[in-house]
Amino acid sequence: MTLAPLAAIVAAGAIGLAGCGSPEPNEESSFGKLRVVAAENFWGSVAAQLGGAKVDVQSIIVNPDTDPHSYEPTAEDARTMAGAQMAIVNGIGYDEWASRLLAANPSGERAVLDVGSLLGLGQGGNPHQWYSPAHVHAVIDRIVAGYDRLRPADAGYFAQRKKVFETVGLARYNELIRQIKARYAGVPVGYSESIFRPLGEALGLKLLTPYSFAKAIAEGTEVSAQDKQTVDRQVSSRQVKVWVFNSQNVTPDVQRVNELARAARVPNVTITETLSPASDSFQQWQVAQLEGLERALRAATGR
Repeated sequence: MTLAPLAAIVAAGAIGLAGCGSPEPNEESSFGKLRVVAAENFWGSVAAQLGGAKVDVQSIIVNPDTDPHSYEPTAEDARTMAGAQMAIVNGIGYDEWASRLLAANPSGERAVLDVGSLLGLGQGGNPHQWYSPAHVHAVIDRIVAGYDRLRPADAGYFAQRKKVFETVGLARYNELIRQIKARYAGVPVGYSESIFRPLGEALGLKLLTPYSFAKAIAEGTEVSAQDKQTVDRQVSSRQVKVWVFNSQNVTPDVQRVNELARAARVPNVTITETLSPASDSFQQWQVAQLEGLERALRAATGR
């Protein structure tokens, strides 16, 4: 996005915010819910469950067909972000539009959680850290810390929400991660793009696909001929036991490998970049994908 369109969007958002009759920050802080805005719905789902009745969470990207990398924010998005008392952005080059909206509407009272900054990851790092179980828990900790800072009187409530979310809400998610790692660590798999890498590593799977292939697919850049040949050979010769692909980004290269996997009887597993369906919670979405992966690994290995 050029600076001129962004400036117009921000200006329109500021005008709309000024006339919308929103409570003053102190009034909202005393009597209303904490206004939280997440750039993407996977972090928004986590934030909403941690905040419960004390927060009002709005996610900007909720449509599974939307590409967060290239999203063009609207004036309504600018108004939404400008009104946030806490903003959650992914960072790591994934949603630069969200960081620009925040920079254009600065507030010393707003808490901003940039996941990339939290994890010490910058440009060039893998931005898909909601697929890293360890990093999900790090984000949970920081969200609750932000709530505590903004609403210290409700710290006990947020601590209880965090405990329930981690022990009950994420119970099946945590169980599947332990189960798959214990049974299938070291099994060679292929994957279409970098969103799967953090999870694959956490599960102890042997990721054979060249990372340059997966990164190029995720970023929409040209895949090298050598990487295409390597991935095609790995699938056709069944060097990989399972092929994992992002069903929201089936490029011609991915489609070709999907067909090779079917021909070679290598089980295909689908994952998505954002909540799918959008009505699912973070854990419902992740559990469904982990269960699909577990079924494919069982079929491929007989374990």
